Amino acid sequence: MQDFKKSAVYQIYPKSFLDTNGDGLGELKGVTAKLDYLKKLGVDYLWLTPFFVSPQNDNGYDVADYRNIDPRYGTMADFEELSREAEKRGIGLMLDMVFNHTSTQHEWFQKALAGDPKYKDYYIWKKGRPDGAPPTNWESKFGGSAWEYVPQFDEYYLHLFDKTQADLNWDNPEVRREVQDVVRFWMGKGVRGFRFDVINLISKGSFEDDRQGDGRRFYTDGPKIHQYLKELNQATFGRDPGIITVGEMSSTSMENCFRYAGADSHELSMVFSFHHLKVDFMGNEKWVLVPTDFQKLKDILFSWQQGMAEHNAWNAVFWCNHDQPRVVSRFGDEGEYWEQSAKMLAGVIHCLRGTPYLYQGEEIGMTNAGFTDLSQYRDVESLNHFRILRDKGMSQESAYNILKVHSRDNARTPMQWDGSENAGFTSGTPWISVNPNYKAINAAAQVDDPDSIFSYYKTLVQLRKEYDVISQGDFAPLDPENPSVLAYRRSWEGTELLCVSNFYRKPCTWKCPVDLEGYQVLLANYPDSKPEPEMELRPYESMLLLRRN
Repeated sequence: MQDFKKSAVYQIYPKSFLDTNGDGLGELKGVTAKLDYLKKLGVDYLWLTPFFVSPQNDNGYDVADYRNIDPRYGTMADFEELSREAEKRGIGLMLDMVFNHTSTQHEWFQKALAGDPKYKDYYIWKKGRPDGAPPTNWESKFGGSAWEYVPQFDEYYLHLFDKTQADLNWDNPEVRREVQDVVRFWMGKGVRGFRFDVINLISKGSFEDDRQGDGRRFYTDGPKIHQYLKELNQATFGRDPGIITVGEMSSTSMENCFRYAGADSHELSMVFSFHHLKVDFMGNEKWVLVPTDFQKLKDILFSWQQGMAEHNAWNAVFWCNHDQPRVVSRFGDEGEYWEQSAKMLAGVIHCLRGTPYLYQGEEIGMTNAGFTDLSQYRDVESLNHFRILRDKGMSQESAYNILKVHSRDNARTPMQWDGSENAGFTSGTPWISVNPNYKAINAAAQVDDPDSIFSYYKTLVQLRKEYDVISQGDFAPLDPENPSVLAYRRSWEGTELLCVSNFYRKPCTWKCPVDLEGYQVLLANYPDSKPEPEMELRPYESMLLLRRN
C-alpha cells in the first residue's frame, strides 16, 4: 500500500490530454496510451476530472449519470482497461466526484421536474419573495443569481454554479445513500482514490440575504458538513485503508480543515485550499488585474503548513489545476527565465509538508494559452464574466486582458506532446486551440533530457519517496518577511532540508539565518549553486540543501 505522504498525484483533464481517434477530444484511451510516460515521471495516482455522462455545460462538472461514461470519452471497457494497465505500473486511479450538484439533465432532476415528490426533495427549492424576486440575493459563482425559477412549481431551485447544475439536498438521507452507492460502485471498479468537488458546500445553513457578500458565508463549511463526511467515510472508502481522498474546499477556514483532514477525524485524507491562489485577486474578486502580493502568498503558505501540522492534519499542495492559470505564467517567467522559474516553483511546492499534485503540462512548463480572440475561449465562467465586465462599462480590451490572465481555459489547452501539428494531441481539429508555443515547449523535447523541467519534476517526485524529511518532517519558515526570497526548513530525526528560492527575476542577496556547515546541495536549478552564509541569488534561483546529522 502506497503511503500517500510519500506519493505524488498527477491530474489529468482527459478532454485535453490525448485524442486517439481524431475527433478533437481527448479520451480514456488517450490516458492509457501515455501510462508509460506517467510511470517515467514517477507519479503514484492519476486524478481524472469527470468523464461521466454530461451535457458538458461545465466541462463535465455537470454530471447527468454518475455510473456511466460519456461516449465522447469512451466506454466502460476503456475505463476498465485503463484501470488494469495503470495497476500494472503501480499507479492508482483517483476519480473526481461532483456531489454538491447534478446536471439538470440527470434522471433525478428530470423526475423532480415531472413532479415526483421523492426526487423533488433531492434538490433545494424555495418560494420567491412576494414580488416574485429570488428567495435570497445569493450570487452564482459563475455570475448572476444562484436561483432559477421554475414556473410549474412557482418555485426556485438553488444552483451555486451554472443554472444547469442544481444543488443536491444533502439534508435528505436518501440523497446521502445515493451518493454512497456511487462511491461503492467505483470502488468495485478498482478505483484507489477520490477527489470530492467543492465538498464543503454540501451542507447549507440558513437561507437569508447576505448583506456582506455573495452568500457564501451561509453555505460554506455548513452546520452538518462534518457529520455528512464522516457518514460518507464510514459507509464507503473508510472501509479500505488503501484508498486516498481529497476534498476541494471552497473559501474554507483552516479550523474546519483541521477536522476535514485530521489524522483521527475519519473524514478525508487531505484537503485542497485555495487561499494562496488568491494573492493576485482583489479580496475574493478574481476578475481584476492586480500585482501578486508575495508577502501574502508566503504568509498563507506558511500559516497553513504550520497550522495543519500542529493539528496533525494533511494538506494537498499544488500550484495548478484545471481551474487555475499556468503557474509559470502567473508567478514565474514566460521568457528568458522560463526554465529556471518553472523549476523554482516546482521545488517550492514539492518540498512542503503535504501530498504534491501536478497538473498535466506543469511538468514541462506549459504556459498560459496566449489566445488572441474571444472566439478561442470555451469556459462558461470566462464567457459569463467577460459579458459582466462589459456590462459594467469596461472596455473590450481591458476585459479581454483580464481573461488572458485569469481564464480557466489557460489550463485547458491541449497537452503539448511533441512539435508536430496540434502538438501531437490530435490528428483532427482540437476542441480548443493549442498553445502556439508547442514547438518549443513539449514533452518529447524534455523527457530524455536530464536538465529539463520534466527531469526536475521527476527528481522531486523521487526525493519525496527517498527522504523522510520531505514526507514526514516538521516545517519552519525562514526569513519570512524577506521581500524576494521564499525559504523554509524541514526537520526529521536529525536530517535537515532547506528550500531557498528567489521568487523574482531580479538578483538578490540573502543572508541565511541557519548555520550552513554540513549542508550539501541536493537539487538546484542552476548547475553551480552552492550554500553560503550570504548568497547572491540569481534570477529565480532555487536550491534544496540537505544536512544529515
